[in-house]
Amino acid sequence: MAERLRVAVADDHYLVREGICRALDDSGEIEVIAAVGAPAELEGVVDRLVPDVVVTDIRMPPSHHTEGIDAAHRIRARHPAVGVVVLSQYAEATYAMELLRDGPAGLAYLLKERIGDPDQLVAAVREVARGGSVIDPDVVGALVGSNAQQQRSPLVHLTDRERAVLEQMAQGRTNAAIGAHLHLSESSIEKYATSIFAKLGLTDEPQTHRRVAAVLAFLHDAGRAQPL
Repeated sequence: MAERLRVAVADDHYLVREGICRALDDSGEIEVIAAVGAPAELEGVVDRLVPDVVVTDIRMPPSHHTEGIDAAHRIRARHPAVGVVVLSQYAEATYAMELLRDGPAGLAYLLKERIGDPDQLVAAVREVARGGSVIDPDVVGALVGSNAQQQRSPLVHLTDRERAVLEQMAQGRTNAAIGAHLHLSESSIEKYATSIFAKLGLTDEPQTHRRVAAVLAFLHDAGRAQPL
């Protein structure tokens, strides 16, 4: 039998927290090594036990705003190999952008309504544990607009070079790093990025937001953001 993944859970609502823990434990693939109700407790647990994956609510004390995302960034800064699944009640594009600001690898953003089927949560935990990414399709739709809901992907309009640049963006690389990898100047990468944003209908968003939205469109098209 394969070794079970070690997971820490954080949610300030006791019943929700217990429900998540039971769903993970019952899978037979996951061992919940800690369950806490606050971000500081979560970070302490991760520092001590270094789980494979963290599953955290997005809104927790003290302000019930983005504590889960803030904790995720601090955890990843200290423990880059720890995967993080963030759970939210809302398909808020700005929250997803903030979570993925440094790249999507090892991160998942799911709506809480999706975890009624435990298999969906377990699948997301497995994916981030191996460095993949799972983004709730409703969030993808909010970021890339109606194009994300169309049968024909907006990425078909990209050239081979533009798609190669977008693939590098999805790995969290800067324009300079992409240029070095593809043997192109940074200014050329900037021009390709602008063209990508325009073809995906992302011309009205700030640079950082457009970049994240483009990456999400790529992940969705590649099948890594599975309908949950």
